[in-house]
Amino acid sequence: MVKKTNVRIGLFGIGLETYWPQFTGLKEKLVGYQERIRVGLERDGVSVFDAGLVDNLDRSDAAAELFAKEGVDLIFLYISTYALSSTVLPVVQKTKVPVVVLNLQPVSRIDYETFNNLPSREAKTGEWLAHCQACSAPEIASVFNRAGIDYHLVTGTLADPEAWAEMRSWVDAAYVARVFRQSRIGLMGHYYCGMLDVYSDYTQLTSVFGNHFELVEIDELKSLRDASTDKDVDDMMAEFRLTFDVNADCSETELRRAARTSVALHQMVEKHSLDGLAYYYEGQPGNEHEDIVTSVIAGNTLLTAKHVPVAGEYEVKNVMAMKIMDALGT
Repeated sequence: MVKKTNVRIGLFGIGLETYWPQFTGLKEKLVGYQERIRVGLERDGVSVFDAGLVDNLDRSDAAAELFAKEGVDLIFLYISTYALSSTVLPVVQKTKVPVVVLNLQPVSRIDYETFNNLPSREAKTGEWLAHCQACSAPEIASVFNRAGIDYHLVTGTLADPEAWAEMRSWVDAAYVARVFRQSRIGLMGHYYCGMLDVYSDYTQLTSVFGNHFELVEIDELKSLRDASTDKDVDDMMAEFRLTFDVNADCSETELRRAARTSVALHQMVEKHSLDGLAYYYEGQPGNEHEDIVTSVIAGNTLLTAKHVPVAGEYEVKNVMAMKIMDALGT
């Protein structure tokens, strides 16, 4: 029941094209640093779209077009050396997704013994520029602040485990956001009366997270349950015994009642392509709907194990929190 989706990450480095003819090998060295970042970000479930080294306005436009075309969820902006903020701002402005600025030096300190033995001032300046990441950070931060663009700054080195952990946590967050945007959360029944802290505004939640709420009827669940066959129930009973530690004093009648409801729940989830479900229903004593809602727990548990979390009390926020935990693999 898992809907596979890859998080889509945009990556671009920045530099100043005026430097390349002046300092031999500098551009190639910086491109190599950016390649290390790209390789480090790529893993299962992550697609990285590398716009290369942006060092003029034309490449800035090309990077924005690439990120828009690929629908990236997050941008990593790698400061490889000093760069003009006028080439940085358009990429982020046009793409309109969260941006993380990577202030990552290649090493923690310059090897001054080697540096001082370089043959020329040109070579020394080029080597200094290869360690110049922090130089642009204040300029970029100032411009983003003035432009009203939210950003986050990761500072460290290319081999810093804390910096990499922080970067990967941003990738995880972007993945969860993508999962939410593609999710359909089913809502069946009504709130538990009186739990005022539980009541949610679907419009507000949708406007923030981008997901869809599908209102499903308990009458439909009853129709699916009524249409289930003994073979359907037998198969679900086999899954119960495979999945659960079934206590010997469990009534066969109650198990089959729960199995028949579980069949209907699974069919409803499949029919509406649901990624989660929040429900609550009471029904009048002796009513057939009451019979259904008092036999849903085993089916709910199976669905939750299959990445379709189910929350009672019509707790919309709870099922969304469960979906976050599920997306993070916990």
